[in-house]
Amino acid sequence: MPVKNEHISNYAARMAQFIPDQNPVLLGLSFGGMMSIEIARLIPVEKIILISSIQSYRQLPLWLRIAGKLKINYLVPLRPYKLLEPFQNKRLGVTTKAEKEIVNHYRRNTPQVYLDWAINEILNWKNDWQPASLFHIHGDADKIFPIAKIAPAYIIKNAGHFMIMNRAADVSECVKLILLSKSK
Repeated sequence: MPVKNEHISNYAARMAQFIPDQNPVLLGLSFGGMMSIEIARLIPVEKIILISSIQSYRQLPLWLRIAGKLKINYLVPLRPYKLLEPFQNKRLGVTTKAEKEIVNHYRRNTPQVYLDWAINEILNWKNDWQPASLFHIHGDADKIFPIAKIAPAYIIKNAGHFMIMNRAADVSECVKLILLSKSK
C-alpha cells in the first residue's frame, strides 16, 4: 500500500527493492506500465513491455490532464457506484458476463486508499523520459488511453483497455514476439 501522500517515484523505489533479478523484463498493464517506467529510472532493465498504458504524460487524454490540474479526483472521488458500472464497463471495453464479474471483483476488492492514490498519481504524472528498450502493445479501441496520441509498437485491432482479458491470445503473441526480439 502507498504511504500517505507518497509520490509515484518513491513508491517505485519501494517496489524496486523487491526485484531480485539483474536487468529484468518489466511488464506493466495500465497504471502498472507507468510504474514500470518509474522503476526503470532506478534500476537497469532489459526491456519494458507496456500493455494498455501510456509512456508519457503527454499521452494522457486532455480531459484527464484537466481533471488533474483541477483536482477533480478530490472534489468527486471515484467510488464503486452501481449506477456508473455500465459507463465504466463500456470505457474499459468489458462486454461479457464473465468480464463484468472480473471487473466487479476488482471494484469490490481494491482498497479505496490505493485506488484514490493511484488515480491521483495517474492524473498528475509528469513523466517525459523514455527508457531505451520500451515496447508498447495497445488496442486501437482503447477508451481509457486512446491510441490517437500513442505510437505503440504493436496494435491490436478492435481491442479496448481490457484486451489483456478478452484478447489474451493476441496480447500473448505480441509479448512472445517482444521477448524473442533483441533489445532496442
